[in-house]
Formats: sequence, structure tokens, C-alpha cells
Amino acid sequence: MNILMICTEKLPVPNIRGGAIQTYICGVASLLSRHHRITILGRTDPELPLEEVVDGIRYVRVDSEGLLEIYSKGVINFLQHNQEHYDIIHIFNRPRLVLPVRSLAPHSRIILSMHNDMFNPYKIHSSEGTAVIEQTERIITISNYIGSAICDYYPHAAGKLRTIYSGVDLDRFAPWMESQSALSARESLRAEYNLQNKKIILFVGRLSRNKGPHVLVRAMSQLAHSDAALVVVGGAWFSDNTISDYVAYVRALAERAPLPVVTTGYVQAHDVHRWFCAGDVFVCTSIWQEPLARVHYEAMAAGLPFITTARGGNPEIISNNNGLLVTNPEDPSEYAQKLNFMLSDMNHARQMGISGRRLAESHFTWQRVANDILSVWEQR
Repeated sequence: MNILMICTEKLPVPNIRGGAIQTYICGVASLLSRHHRITILGRTDPELPLEEVVDGIRYVRVDSEGLLEIYSKGVINFLQHNQEHYDIIHIFNRPRLVLPVRSLAPHSRIILSMHNDMFNPYKIHSSEGTAVIEQTERIITISNYIGSAICDYYPHAAGKLRTIYSGVDLDRFAPWMESQSALSARESLRAEYNLQNKKIILFVGRLSRNKGPHVLVRAMSQLAHSDAALVVVGGAWFSDNTISDYVAYVRALAERAPLPVVTTGYVQAHDVHRWFCAGDVFVCTSIWQEPLARVHYEAMAAGLPFITTARGGNPEIISNNNGLLVTNPEDPSEYAQKLNFMLSDMNHARQMGISGRRLAESHFTWQRVANDILSVWEQR
């Protein structure tokens, strides 16, 4: 079949700037292209040409300036002037693109992948949402939580929903105990930041209040382990090292913490995995209803035990003693309690990490994700 995959307007594909959706598309595109012809439509980037073919996949890029209204015009213009018929148009996380795409591709099957709560009435009018669901053959969700949220607004969508959990590159995110390159990255970063003999607690993500890293920094004052250190990896936005008010707040907290707290700033997408190699325990501090943060998959692949919050889809990733759940993500003492438990028995913590790695190997490969997508595409 001839397939068009339409990414979002925020970040480019390939995922040179990061981004969960962009990483997802990159993870499966080459695997899907073995079975079908793939065109990926995304936003422009100064480092990427407007059009290219790489490994048999056609990439087309249109202006967006990060705004859906501008991006929609580019998508419409592409479809108006494109001579090809697409058997399937697979739209990622933008239900508001469905109706304009349908008007220009009346005979294509439309698949929608939902990575956030974009059917929320604050983001799409109920009449448009109803029409979108009617015009969509199948809605793939990144977690059961996102599917439930859609059903809360549109109960009749239930029959079209299918959860397909994301995946991770098992070679890139490898446990330092099992990979020489991971061990080298671990030793290099620890030496660079003078953390050689520390038990490293790791946070990776955008620095915004709803991501909650400030609560984790505050928890450091309640740790019972003088050899612990916290590393906060990330900036205010992808490819952005601007010192926002919130970033300044987190850094001020870090300076007053009784234990070492390193704030790295933005780290390039191709280097983030090195910090997972360097860590001992991973913490996701989401305060908002997180769809299901992909950093969990990366932590598991790297063999790290993790602590996550009872928010959105995050609890769905806890299985087989791979992590612990924080019920109140705004309470530093609950993080401290869970961290003290883990850091008090590093052998047990490493066993939790091994359980996570084995789970990633069995359930969260990109090949499994691609197979699940193919089963949706090829189902008639």
C-alpha cells in the first residue's frame, strides 16, 4: 500500500530535536517501509531539506513556525498538488487535521494516532470531534488512559480505539552492566561532573512545572544517603537553553540542596541515552495527567529501576517489580521515602532494573510496535 504519515507541527522528523512522537515515527518507519511505500510529511527545519528520500522513505517538509494553523495550510497545499493516491493517511496527534485531509482525500483510509488528550473540549469543539471520529477508521492510543479520556468525551468512539504502547531502541539505551559503550559513557559523565562514587538519581525531561522536577529537588533534603546525587537533564523546551522563570527556580532550589544537584540544561537528542547509562535510579515526577511518558521505556531499556507518579497513563508501565508509584507527586517526602528504600538496597534496586530491561526486551521493541501498526493498516 501507499501510506502517508503526517507528523505534528512542533518538531521535525527525523527526531534531530527530540520529541516523543518524532522518536516514535523514527522507531517504526524503516520497519514499516519493508512492507509498504512510506511518505512522511512534517515540518521544516534549517538542518533538513524540503524534500528527500532516505532508505526508501520519502520525506516532505512544509512550513509551520510551530503553529497548527500555518502547518495545516502546508498540509493542504501538499495534498492539493500531490499526484499520488494514498491508501492510508496516518495522522499523528492532530485530530483537527482529519477533516481538511478528508476533504482532499475522500477515498483514503484515515488512521489517527493519539499521544495526548487532544479531544479535550478546550482543544476541539464537540461537533468537530464527533465528525473526526466518524471520518477516522481507527484511533491508536499511546496508553489506555488516553483511550479512556477520548471515551469520556465521545463514548461512541470505543469500538475504534486500540492501545499500542510505544517502544525503545534497546541497543542505544543499554544497561551499563551489559554494554561496554554504556559503561564508557557512564564512567565519562560521572568523571566529568565529579560524581564517580555517587548513587545518581536521574530526571530527564522538559523543565516545566507540570513535569514536577522541583518537587524532586526539594526531596533531596529528606534523603538518608549522603552519597546520593541528583542529575536533572533537560531545558525549557526542545533545543532551547533559555533560562525561563521556572528553570531559574529549579536551579535556585538546586543550589540550596544539601546534596549535589546537577542541572545539565538541554542535552541533544542523540546524547540523552548517555545519561541513562550514568544513572542508578530514574524518577518521573509528572504532576499533570501524563499520557505515558516515553522516558519510562528508556529507563527500563537502560536497566534502571524507576519511580513514577500516579498520573495519567504512567501507572500502566509498572509491571513485574520494575518500579514504584508515588501517589501524591507534589509531596517531596513521598519521593524521599521511595528513594530511601531503593538506595538502601542497591542489589534489590538493580534487580528491579533488570526486570525492567527484560520487560522492554519482550514487550517494548520497535519491531513489536511496527507489527501492531501493520495489523491495524492491513485489517480490512
